[in-house]
Amino acid sequence: MIENVKILNTEILSDNWYILRKITYEYLKKDGSLQTQTREAYDRGNGATILLYNKAQKTVILTQQFRLPTFINGNDSGLLIEACAGLLDKDNAEDCIRRETEEETGYKVSSVHKIFEAYMSPGSVTEILHFFIAEYAKEMKVSDGGGVEHEEENIEVMEVAYEKALDMIGSGEIKDGKTIMLLQHLRLHQIL
Repeated sequence: MIENVKILNTEILSDNWYILRKITYEYLKKDGSLQTQTREAYDRGNGATILLYNKAQKTVILTQQFRLPTFINGNDSGLLIEACAGLLDKDNAEDCIRRETEEETGYKVSSVHKIFEAYMSPGSVTEILHFFIAEYAKEMKVSDGGGVEHEEENIEVMEVAYEKALDMIGSGEIKDGKTIMLLQHLRLHQIL
């Protein structure tokens, strides 16, 4: 177990988009010796994600958009199929995910259910992601979705049969961690 962590130095390496810090810290090891390490941590704020599902149709709503990090790491098209998500900014998680759901998918959901929180890449990113699920019906569709123009979003909304979405994990069509976790949550809890 690590005890007595002390931050010795923090240096901002970049604040162009979000904040990348280089942090030097020390901690007391189990054997009583002090260890000093330097690591970088990317702070982009916390976020929320949601999977919309329809029990009667056995479908889910997913989105697809270009993600540069995937493109530079082997995704030839850069397009990624994923659950709706967004950064909290100054909102609480529930308000954020309601807003993002309407902006990205065009659905105005009446009730959302928080299922858990998770650190998605704790070795380098500070973000905690809040996970939600919500039922949807076609009557809840208030717009085409697709994101907001001033955020330069270009999002395709997809209604997919739930079983097909699960198959898309195995085929590699869905490679987004948060989306896989949400789809598996529905299966584990026998929601669909």
